[in-house]
Amino acid sequence: MSDRTPDRTPDHTPPQSARLGLFAAVMFHSRWLQLPLYLGLILAQGVYVVQFWSELIHLIEAAFGNDQALQLLVKSVGYKAEILKDGGDPKLNETIVMLAVLGLIDVVMISNLLIMVIVGGYETFVSRLKLEGHPDQPEWLDHVNASVLKVKLATAIIGISSIHLLKTFINAQNIDDKVLIWQTVIHLAFLLSALAIAYTDRLLSHGPSDKH
Repeated sequence: MSDRTPDRTPDHTPPQSARLGLFAAVMFHSRWLQLPLYLGLILAQGVYVVQFWSELIHLIEAAFGNDQALQLLVKSVGYKAEILKDGGDPKLNETIVMLAVLGLIDVVMISNLLIMVIVGGYETFVSRLKLEGHPDQPEWLDHVNASVLKVKLATAIIGISSIHLLKTFINAQNIDDKVLIWQTVIHLAFLLSALAIAYTDRLLSHGPSDKH
């Protein structure tokens, strides 16, 4: 009876993922074509920063009695009612200030949506950002995937739509009834779509294998 044991030479065969064929390698590395798209969204974020500060400066100048800034502000928020005057000087009213502030909040929420798309999309579809342990890592990035990203985007769109709808209701006297109705219907459509996406994601994450 032989005491020899089988020669168990370590298998140094590279994993299947490291032996990509030419076509598979081209397909896999084509994800980097999305990089210019995300860079473009970063530039769009910069445009929103400029827009935010422009509107804010107009609001501050109008509060200090700058007639030209007030006219620009009224035009940007779509307020058509007569501007109150005190001794010939233009004066802001509460409605104009509220519409201007809601416009600023709208810009911030769209900017948040851009950040979700840029950071979450890059992390999910292009490459890891390797932010583990970084003190400024977004909390939602820990468990982000395509399904979670869709739900978060749908929720952000509902928030943006809510701001637009609130602005419309505040300035309802200057807006046609059909516009009011259609904006309400579109907002409800966004809401139902988000609920459908969340419900579908829940069904997919709790499939038949999870049932007992």
